[in-house]
Amino acid sequence: MFQPIELVIFDSDGVLVDSEPIANRVMAEAATAAGAPMDLQEAMELFRGRKIAFCVAEIERRSGRVLGDGFIAEVRRATALAFDQELKAVEGVHEALGLIRQPYCVASNGPLEKLSHTLGLTGLYPRFEGRIFSAYEVGHWKPDPGLFLHAARTLGTDPARCIVVEDSISGVTAAKAAGMRVLGYAGEGPHAATALRDAGAEVFDHMRDLPRLLAQSV
Repeated sequence: MFQPIELVIFDSDGVLVDSEPIANRVMAEAATAAGAPMDLQEAMELFRGRKIAFCVAEIERRSGRVLGDGFIAEVRRATALAFDQELKAVEGVHEALGLIRQPYCVASNGPLEKLSHTLGLTGLYPRFEGRIFSAYEVGHWKPDPGLFLHAARTLGTDPARCIVVEDSISGVTAAKAAGMRVLGYAGEGPHAATALRDAGAEVFDHMRDLPRLLAQSV
C-alpha cells in the first residue's frame, strides 16, 4: 500500500525542459571531434541522466587519450549557446504544473547555473524558485540517492511520502534507492517506456496525464 504523496520531486532535463536531444547532440559532436565518434542516438543511450564527469571518462576510454582541461568548459559553452537558440519546455508541462496540488521541487545532476539558465529560458524558474536542488550542492549524483534524500530532508518530507518524476534509468535507480515512488516519463516512445518500467518506474507517456496520476496519490 502506497503512502499519500506530500512532495513531488522533478528531474529537470527531459522532464521539465526538452534539453536531452540538444545537450547530447553537442556532446556527440565534441566526442567525435575528440576521437570517439558517436551519433546522437548513441550519446542519448550512454549519457542520458549522467554527470559530465562520466561522459568525459567514457570519451577518454573510447578515444584512448586524456581530454584537455578546457573540454568541459567548451562543451558547457556550446550547450548553453544551443539552449539559447533551441530550448523549449517539455510539451504540456506548464499546464500540468498549474494543476498539481502537492508541493513540488526540482532535483538535478546539473549545476545550479545550468538549472537557472534552462528553467529561465523556458519560463519555469518562477515555479521552482527556492526549491531547486543540484547534485553539485551535496556531492551526490544520480544513481546515488543522496540528492533526492537531501531534497526531501530540506523540505521536511518523509522519503516514503515523496514521488519522483524521471526520464532516465539513473534517476529511477536513485529514487528507488531513496525509498521513493517513481513516475517514469516516456515521452520518447515504447523503447523508453520499456526501459523505465524495467528499472522500476510507473510509466506515463504524456504530461497531461501527470496531474491525474498525482491526484490518485493524495
